[in-house]
Amino acid sequence: MDIFDGILLGFSQAATPMALLFCLLGCILGTLVGVLPGIGPSATIAMLLPITLGLDPLIALIMLAGIYYGAQYGGSITAILVNVPGEPSTAVTAIDGYAMAKSGRAGPALSISAIGSFVAGTVATLVLAIASPALSQIALKFGAPEYFSLTLLGIILVVVLAQGSLLKGLAMATLGLLLGQVGTDVFTSATRFTFGLDDLRSGIDFIAVSVGVFGIAEILRNLEAADGMSRAVHKITRLLPNREEFRRSAGPIFRGTALGSLLGVLPGGGAFLSSFASYAVEKRLSKHPEEFGKGAIEGVAGPESANNAGAQTSFIPMLTLGIPSNAVMALMVGAMVVQGIQPGPRVIVSQPELFWGLIASMWIGNVMLVLLNLPLVGVWVRMLRIPYSVLFPGILAFACIGTFSANGIELNLYVLAASGLGGYLLTRIGCDPAPFLLGFVLGPMVEEHFRRAMLISEGNLAVFVERPISAVLILVTVVIALMTLVPSLLNARRTVFAHADD
Repeated sequence: MDIFDGILLGFSQAATPMALLFCLLGCILGTLVGVLPGIGPSATIAMLLPITLGLDPLIALIMLAGIYYGAQYGGSITAILVNVPGEPSTAVTAIDGYAMAKSGRAGPALSISAIGSFVAGTVATLVLAIASPALSQIALKFGAPEYFSLTLLGIILVVVLAQGSLLKGLAMATLGLLLGQVGTDVFTSATRFTFGLDDLRSGIDFIAVSVGVFGIAEILRNLEAADGMSRAVHKITRLLPNREEFRRSAGPIFRGTALGSLLGVLPGGGAFLSSFASYAVEKRLSKHPEEFGKGAIEGVAGPESANNAGAQTSFIPMLTLGIPSNAVMALMVGAMVVQGIQPGPRVIVSQPELFWGLIASMWIGNVMLVLLNLPLVGVWVRMLRIPYSVLFPGILAFACIGTFSANGIELNLYVLAASGLGGYLLTRIGCDPAPFLLGFVLGPMVEEHFRRAMLISEGNLAVFVERPISAVLILVTVVIALMTLVPSLLNARRTVFAHADD
């Protein structure tokens, strides 16, 4: 099947009434959680995972994907109007977007944000459609050694790019890897680390852990930082940009799209890294760098295009290789697994309707988001008046009911509570939960592919360097690890000797 046939197949699946309804629902929820600071797509997707069990796999993934890229749109609204980024990736947008709003240019800032997001989403979806089949064909040649090397590289990259210190990121990934080993050994059928609990024979429930680490922990963090203060919202007097604003925005939109499309593929990249990188590029290339921070429209156009492009292309490694590039993609992998789908290169061959339907739905979702955001901007801003203390009891009840109803196991409620408390305490000491969740998802894959490679090679570890693709992946992993560790060790050494001299 060529790309054109695949796109036609995708639209035939994504344009059904049920798919359109859930795409719209995902976009609305995504915009809502983007507007409301502190909730975020990770927590929302985690809490909605139990609901997806009763849906068709394609419908479920369309809704969850809409939440993710919809949050990028919604986050820009409050970033521009009230200087409160709804999403971390829109923190850069707030710098110049809010300055534009204070000077009476909130409308053009919102319009350019929506236009840039739509252009970036469209281009990135096309990149996704072109690049994914090619990568899948390459990945079909992978065996157990290549998959082990690839998953190892994914974990290392996420640890390196995680927020906070390298040691804490490594510790979180290791904790996730260890917890992923609980359950029944797939090769020997022996139970491991179950402590005699039959409910743990199939492993620690992914839904309970993800809802706890992202949902419950997020509630606790927001309650700690919640303030019932009302925020001043700048009025919108003129919506459409003038000719000069369009001219100055064109270059940043296309550069941001290209940069976001590239960085979104990298583990740990996605929308957050793309928006910051785009802002730095635009400030360096601008003929008027002194305007940045004071209302430069390039500071809105570039980052907004980049974060939406990054959000879309972060699906590429997840769909083609089964390797999540960030925490949200790890949740998407979990959603596929609980639906009985094995993420990876065979999805495009075995389930082309799902693969192409999800890609086509992204373009449809971007159209919906443009229509939702600008005309209804007043509705979204009013959501900020709802105190978080009113929202959290419903969110908590929803999380608990959803987790229990997924499989009716009481133990999962204890896992939910422990994961939520643990996630909250770990973030308080500066630990990023993303490496933990990625380690938890990838841990069983790492073990399975390693042991399968050992069976094939009769215990010969050289199999990982004798096969060219695996050897290259191992080499890249080692180089990245050394590039990260050596500077850290040198800095620690200088600190020790500095204290010794004192």
